[in-house]
Amino acid sequence: MHNGGIGGWKYVKRNLAMSLHERWFSIVGGSTDSEWAFALFLDVLDRMGYDPDSTTLNETGFGHTVLRKAMLATIKRINTLIAEIPDKERKEKEEGLDCRSLMNFAITDGHSVICTRYVGSKTDEAASLYWSSGTSWQEDKSMKGRFRMERRDKGADIVLVASEPLTFERGKKTPTFCCSRQIPWVIWCGGDWADGASVDDWVIVPTNSTLTIHKQAVMVHPIVDENYNPNPSYTRSTGLAVSKGLDSSEEKERGE
Repeated sequence: MHNGGIGGWKYVKRNLAMSLHERWFSIVGGSTDSEWAFALFLDVLDRMGYDPDSTTLNETGFGHTVLRKAMLATIKRINTLIAEIPDKERKEKEEGLDCRSLMNFAITDGHSVICTRYVGSKTDEAASLYWSSGTSWQEDKSMKGRFRMERRDKGADIVLVASEPLTFERGKKTPTFCCSRQIPWVIWCGGDWADGASVDDWVIVPTNSTLTIHKQAVMVHPIVDENYNPNPSYTRSTGLAVSKGLDSSEEKERGE
Protein backbone atom coordinates (compact mmCIF):
# COMPACT_ATOMS: atom_id res chain seq x y z
CA MET A 1 0.00 0.00 0.00
CA HIS A 2 1.18 3.52 -0.78
CA ASN A 3 -0.53 6.73 0.26
CA GLY A 4 1.17 9.82 -1.14
CA GLY A 5 3.37 10.46 -4.15
CA ILE A 6 7.02 10.33 -5.25
CA GLY A 7 8.48 13.76 -5.97
CA GLY A 8 9.60 14.53 -9.53
CA TRP A 9 8.07 11.23 -10.59
CA LYS A 10 8.20 11.69 -14.37
CA TYR A 11 11.98 12.08 -14.11
CA VAL A 12 12.41 9.33 -11.52
CA LYS A 13 10.31 6.64 -13.19
CA ARG A 14 12.65 5.72 -16.05
CA ASN A 15 15.78 5.45 -13.90
CA LEU A 16 13.91 3.52 -11.23
CA ALA A 17 12.60 1.05 -13.82
CA MET A 18 16.04 0.63 -15.41
CA SER A 19 17.58 -0.12 -12.01
CA LEU A 20 15.35 -3.15 -11.44
CA HIS A 21 16.23 -6.75 -12.17
CA GLU A 22 14.24 -8.03 -15.15
CA ARG A 23 12.31 -10.34 -12.80
CA TRP A 24 10.75 -7.39 -10.98
CA PHE A 25 10.61 -5.00 -13.93
CA SER A 26 8.36 -7.43 -15.78
CA ILE A 27 5.70 -7.69 -13.07
CA VAL A 28 4.66 -4.03 -13.35
CA GLY A 29 1.63 -3.56 -15.54
CA GLY A 30 1.00 0.17 -15.15
CA SER A 31 2.69 3.50 -14.70
CA THR A 32 1.81 4.63 -11.17
CA ASP A 33 4.52 5.40 -8.66
CA SER A 34 2.91 3.00 -6.16
CA GLU A 35 3.35 -0.14 -8.27
CA TRP A 36 6.88 0.79 -9.31
CA ALA A 37 7.75 1.47 -5.66
CA PHE A 38 6.50 -2.02 -4.79
CA ALA A 39 8.61 -3.55 -7.56
CA LEU A 40 11.57 -1.63 -6.16
CA PHE A 41 10.86 -3.04 -2.68
CA LEU A 42 10.86 -6.59 -4.09
CA ASP A 43 14.11 -5.83 -5.91
CA VAL A 44 15.64 -4.59 -2.65
CA LEU A 45 14.58 -7.75 -0.80
CA ASP A 46 16.03 -9.89 -3.57
CA ARG A 47 19.35 -8.02 -3.51
CA MET A 48 19.47 -8.48 0.27
CA GLY A 49 19.36 -12.24 -0.28
CA TYR A 50 15.68 -12.85 0.49
CA ASP A 51 13.58 -14.37 -2.29
CA PRO A 52 10.07 -12.80 -2.30
CA ASP A 53 8.78 -15.99 -3.97
CA SER A 54 10.28 -18.32 -1.37
CA THR A 55 8.11 -21.37 -0.64
CA THR A 56 8.93 -21.10 3.09
CA LEU A 57 7.55 -17.57 3.32
CA ASN A 58 4.10 -18.70 4.47
CA GLU A 59 5.64 -20.64 7.35
CA THR A 60 8.06 -18.12 8.82
CA GLY A 61 8.01 -14.85 6.91
CA PHE A 62 11.14 -12.75 6.49
CA GLY A 63 11.08 -11.34 10.01
CA HIS A 64 10.12 -7.79 10.91
CA THR A 65 13.73 -6.60 11.06
CA VAL A 66 14.38 -7.69 7.47
CA LEU A 67 11.16 -6.08 6.24
CA ARG A 68 11.97 -2.81 8.00
CA LYS A 69 15.51 -2.70 6.61
CA ALA A 70 14.21 -3.41 3.11
CA MET A 71 11.65 -0.63 3.41
CA LEU A 72 14.28 1.83 4.61
CA ALA A 73 16.54 0.83 1.72
CA THR A 74 13.63 1.35 -0.69
CA ILE A 75 13.05 4.88 0.58
CA LYS A 76 16.78 5.58 0.38
CA ARG A 77 16.94 4.43 -3.25
CA ILE A 78 13.97 6.62 -4.15
CA ASN A 79 15.58 9.62 -2.46
CA THR A 80 18.81 8.95 -4.35
CA LEU A 81 16.97 8.85 -7.68
CA ILE A 82 15.27 12.16 -6.86
CA ALA A 83 18.60 13.73 -5.92
CA GLU A 84 19.96 12.70 -9.33
CA ILE A 85 17.36 14.71 -11.28
CA PRO A 86 19.35 17.23 -13.37
CA ASP A 87 19.06 20.92 -12.49
CA LYS A 88 17.66 21.61 -15.97
CA GLU A 89 14.58 19.49 -15.26
CA ARG A 90 14.26 20.88 -11.74
CA LYS A 91 13.89 24.38 -13.22
CA GLU A 92 11.42 23.42 -15.95
CA LYS A 93 8.63 25.36 -14.24
CA GLU A 94 8.75 28.94 -13.06
CA GLU A 95 8.19 27.81 -9.48
CA GLY A 96 10.56 24.85 -9.86
CA LEU A 97 9.96 21.09 -9.88
CA ASP A 98 8.46 19.77 -6.66
CA CYS A 99 10.78 16.95 -5.58
CA ARG A 100 9.21 16.41 -2.16
CA SER A 101 7.81 12.91 -1.64
CA LEU A 102 5.03 11.69 0.63
CA MET A 103 5.73 8.01 1.23
CA ASN A 104 3.31 6.33 3.61
CA PHE A 105 3.93 2.68 2.76
CA ALA A 106 2.53 -0.54 4.24
CA ILE A 107 3.95 -4.00 3.58
CA THR A 108 3.49 -7.45 5.12
CA ASP A 109 4.86 -10.97 4.76
CA GLY A 110 1.83 -12.47 6.50
CA HIS A 111 3.56 -12.49 9.88
CA SER A 112 4.72 -8.92 10.43
CA VAL A 113 3.54 -5.54 9.14
CA ILE A 114 5.75 -2.54 8.41
CA CYS A 115 4.22 0.90 7.84
CA THR A 116 6.01 4.17 7.20
CA ARG A 117 5.03 7.78 7.70
CA TYR A 118 7.59 9.69 5.67
CA VAL A 119 8.12 12.96 3.84
CA GLY A 120 11.16 13.76 1.69
CA SER A 121 11.61 17.17 3.29
CA LYS A 122 13.24 18.70 6.35
CA THR A 123 10.49 21.26 6.87
CA ASP A 124 7.20 19.64 5.80
CA GLU A 125 4.83 17.35 7.68
CA ALA A 126 4.14 13.88 6.31
CA ALA A 127 0.69 12.59 5.39
CA SER A 128 -1.07 11.62 8.60
CA LEU A 129 -0.98 8.10 10.05
CA TYR A 130 -2.50 6.66 13.23
CA TRP A 131 -2.64 3.29 14.99
CA SER A 132 -4.81 1.70 17.65
CA SER A 133 -4.64 -1.62 19.49
CA GLY A 134 -6.76 -3.62 21.91
CA THR A 135 -8.60 -6.88 22.46
CA SER A 136 -11.64 -6.25 20.24
CA TRP A 137 -13.18 -3.74 17.85
CA GLN A 138 -16.78 -3.30 18.95
CA GLU A 139 -19.77 -1.12 18.19
CA ASP A 140 -20.39 1.48 20.89
CA LYS A 141 -23.68 0.51 22.56
CA SER A 142 -24.38 4.15 23.42
CA MET A 143 -24.26 5.29 19.78
CA LYS A 144 -25.36 3.12 16.86
CA GLY A 145 -22.87 2.96 14.02
CA ARG A 146 -20.00 4.18 16.16
CA PHE A 147 -17.16 1.80 17.00
CA ARG A 148 -14.30 1.87 19.45
CA MET A 149 -11.37 -0.26 20.53
CA GLU A 150 -12.00 -2.29 23.67
CA ARG A 151 -9.21 -3.27 26.06
CA ARG A 152 -10.31 -6.01 28.42
CA ASP A 153 -6.75 -6.90 29.36
CA LYS A 154 -3.17 -6.01 28.41
CA GLY A 155 -3.30 -8.02 25.22
CA ALA A 156 -3.08 -6.43 21.79
CA ASP A 157 -5.08 -8.95 19.79
CA ILE A 158 -6.07 -6.31 17.22
CA VAL A 159 -3.95 -3.54 15.74
CA LEU A 160 -5.52 -1.06 13.33
CA VAL A 161 -3.58 1.41 11.19
CA ALA A 162 -5.36 4.23 9.36
CA SER A 163 -4.62 7.55 7.69
CA GLU A 164 -7.22 9.16 9.95
CA PRO A 165 -8.80 7.95 13.23
CA LEU A 166 -11.86 5.78 12.65
CA THR A 167 -13.39 6.91 15.95
CA PHE A 168 -13.54 10.18 17.88
CA GLU A 169 -11.04 9.11 20.52
CA ARG A 170 -7.41 9.75 19.65
CA GLY A 171 -4.12 9.96 21.50
CA LYS A 172 -3.57 13.23 23.33
CA LYS A 173 0.14 13.18 22.73
CA THR A 174 2.88 11.25 21.02
CA PRO A 175 5.18 9.73 23.69
CA THR A 176 8.78 10.80 23.31
CA PHE A 177 11.44 8.19 23.90
CA CYS A 178 15.09 7.72 23.08
CA CYS A 179 15.56 8.55 19.42
CA SER A 180 18.53 6.78 17.86
CA ARG A 181 19.33 4.50 14.97
CA GLN A 182 19.11 1.39 17.16
CA ILE A 183 16.52 2.14 19.85
CA PRO A 184 12.84 2.63 18.93
CA TRP A 185 10.89 5.62 20.16
CA VAL A 186 8.44 3.28 21.86
CA ILE A 187 7.59 -0.37 22.21
CA TRP A 188 3.90 -1.10 22.91
CA CYS A 189 2.85 -4.52 24.13
CA GLY A 190 -0.63 -3.74 25.42
CA GLY A 191 -1.52 -2.08 28.71
CA ASP A 192 0.11 1.28 29.48
CA TRP A 193 2.97 3.13 27.85
CA ALA A 194 6.33 2.45 29.38
CA ASP A 195 6.46 5.97 30.85
CA GLY A 196 2.89 5.87 32.15
CA ALA A 197 1.40 8.12 29.47
CA SER A 198 -2.27 7.47 28.81
CA VAL A 199 -3.42 6.04 25.49
CA ASP A 200 -6.79 6.69 23.90
CA ASP A 201 -8.15 4.88 20.87
CA TRP A 202 -5.71 6.41 18.38
CA VAL A 203 -2.04 7.31 18.58
CA ILE A 204 -0.22 9.50 16.05
CA VAL A 205 2.73 7.92 14.27
CA PRO A 206 5.56 10.52 14.33
CA THR A 207 6.65 12.03 11.03
CA ASN A 208 9.52 10.14 9.38
CA SER A 209 9.26 6.92 11.32
CA THR A 210 8.35 3.27 10.82
CA LEU A 211 5.58 1.40 12.59
CA THR A 212 6.28 -2.31 13.12
CA ILE A 213 3.56 -4.77 14.12
CA HIS A 214 4.74 -8.23 15.15
CA LYS A 215 2.57 -10.59 17.19
CA GLN A 216 1.37 -8.49 20.15
CA ALA A 217 4.07 -5.84 19.91
CA VAL A 218 3.95 -2.46 18.18
CA MET A 219 7.29 -0.69 17.68
CA VAL A 220 7.98 2.80 16.36
CA HIS A 221 11.47 3.63 15.04
CA PRO A 222 12.71 6.97 13.67
CA ILE A 223 13.92 7.05 10.08
CA VAL A 224 17.28 8.70 10.54
CA ASP A 225 18.39 10.27 7.25
CA GLU A 226 18.91 13.71 5.71
CA ASN A 227 15.28 14.65 6.45
CA TYR A 228 15.33 13.60 10.10
CA ASN A 229 15.10 16.06 13.01
CA PRO A 230 15.75 14.68 16.52
CA ASN A 231 14.03 17.63 18.21
CA PRO A 232 10.56 16.38 19.32
CA SER A 233 9.24 19.95 19.55
CA TYR A 234 10.30 20.88 16.00
CA THR A 235 7.31 22.24 14.07
CA ARG A 236 6.82 21.22 10.44
CA SER A 237 4.51 22.80 7.88
CA THR A 238 1.34 20.94 6.89
CA GLY A 239 1.10 22.83 3.59
CA LEU A 240 2.30 19.97 1.38
CA ALA A 241 0.04 17.34 2.96
CA VAL A 242 -2.93 19.75 2.89
CA SER A 243 -2.38 20.48 -0.81
CA LYS A 244 -2.51 16.74 -1.54
CA GLY A 245 -5.56 16.14 0.65
CA LEU A 246 -3.48 13.97 2.98
CA ASP A 247 -3.46 16.16 6.06
CA SER A 248 -4.64 15.32 9.56
CA SER A 249 -7.37 17.53 11.02
CA GLU A 250 -5.79 17.25 14.46
CA GLU A 251 -2.45 18.53 13.21
CA LYS A 252 -4.20 21.45 11.49
CA GLU A 253 -5.88 22.30 14.79
CA ARG A 254 -2.48 22.39 16.46
CA GLY A 255 -1.28 24.72 13.72
CA GLU A 256 1.66 22.51 12.78
